[in-house]
Amino acid sequence: MATDIVVSEDAYEIRVAIMEDGRCAELFHERKSEERILGHIYKGKVGSVLPGMQAAFVDIGTAKNAFLHVSDLQAHVNEFGEIAHNVEGNSRAARSRVPIETILKKGQELLVQIDKEPIGTKGPRVTGYITMPGRYLVYIPTSSNLGISRRIDRERERTRLREALSKHMPKTGGIIVRTACAGLPEDQFVPEIKFLLKTWEDALARSERVRAPALVHEDLGLVFRIIRDVFTEDVNQLIVESASLHGQVMNYIDQSLPGLRDKVVLYGHSTPAFDHYGIEQEVQKAMSRRVWLKSGGYLVIDETEALIAIDVNTGKFVGASSHEETIYQNNLEAAVEIARQIRLRDLGGIIVLDFIDMESPSNRKHVLQTLEREIRKDKARTNILQFTELGIVEMTRQRTKESLSSMFCTSCPYCNGAGYILSEETIVIRVLRGIRSAFERVPKASYRIVLSDRIAARLNREDRQRFNALTRELKIRVALDANPDLHLEDFRIFEVPSNREVFIH
Repeated sequence: MATDIVVSEDAYEIRVAIMEDGRCAELFHERKSEERILGHIYKGKVGSVLPGMQAAFVDIGTAKNAFLHVSDLQAHVNEFGEIAHNVEGNSRAARSRVPIETILKKGQELLVQIDKEPIGTKGPRVTGYITMPGRYLVYIPTSSNLGISRRIDRERERTRLREALSKHMPKTGGIIVRTACAGLPEDQFVPEIKFLLKTWEDALARSERVRAPALVHEDLGLVFRIIRDVFTEDVNQLIVESASLHGQVMNYIDQSLPGLRDKVVLYGHSTPAFDHYGIEQEVQKAMSRRVWLKSGGYLVIDETEALIAIDVNTGKFVGASSHEETIYQNNLEAAVEIARQIRLRDLGGIIVLDFIDMESPSNRKHVLQTLEREIRKDKARTNILQFTELGIVEMTRQRTKESLSSMFCTSCPYCNGAGYILSEETIVIRVLRGIRSAFERVPKASYRIVLSDRIAARLNREDRQRFNALTRELKIRVALDANPDLHLEDFRIFEVPSNREVFIH
């Protein structure tokens, strides 16, 4: 798989796209007007402890207090097993639960790290499980263990790394070996321990000098975080659009990764980089509910408060052989695209996949294997369950920030976020009922209705017969006052000549 990283910066945003085989697989985004705090370490003060939720809210100086669950405090009372930090896409070890009210008290000060950015109306989520990530290693101040990323699955390599690092373990704290360490000589990753220890000691020293709430350690900015976590020998090129940012990147590379210097390229075309590489078009498509597959089938992706639903459809794809084979091929293609869309859109939480029903157990197995293979490219923690009897696949994906649509879109003011409005036929019927209701409340001879121009047009044309029948039955006159600025569903009825409002919808 050919991987490239494209970095775009303008006066408003910094955007980073991870390209795989020429297509955008992941998008990272920071607006210069918005502060990003993921990975930052704060000295906070407990604002409240909620035993019923086994959680606490911690004042860290942000607009909303941070949420801290008891499971994210256990590092203070438990040591973890041999696991990888969540940047590697693996889950934490199971921890026994100690009641939060025995650990924290209101007003208590503690160090916490941002685990999730504020999402929607929720404040940030923090953890007491503090980590200092480097390129090759992660330093864990609250542990004394040596862990190896589960992505390094060859036992011989795991043994080599464990033996190499066991001779250099710090006196306090633990170390996790990141995936980037695999195959590297000892002298390339061991020196990073000293750097990470110094970074932690500086944060600890600052925490002792400041009063809570206060920021004590700021993680790298977006571009340099991507370079640290993603830019490896396996990447073809790191393409930087901005000349000034290219200079900063080169300085960082020269200090930290001189061996990758030749892979950094200054973009040299007049066309914006995201347009040149087709990324802008991919981002636009990621805002749509419907995603077309090359075969003619398509996906429908719906984000709700509770879960993400992805529906697979054959669409224009009719296949060339049996019905079962057509469905199987469509589902295989859909499995690949679903994994890509989940990463690209940064969908998280519970995700429900509705594949087209397949009769063959072998076909279902192959579709699931394809999905699992493609999802392995994702560094976020995921868990995929087996097909249910209804042909549904349930999965979960770690959510650390807003999805692409949440970041770029807002609730539709016209439909109030419902995604639909009343049909014109329904509104016409409500207007006619409103006229009858107004007459029964305030019997008069004449009325005026202020309503949208589209509904007024319907009452003057295709629904004129129903409208006239009602006015003849009630022996009243009704004037239609079309207002193009009025919402399609809204209307108001006034009595004439007093112009007193007698009905509103």
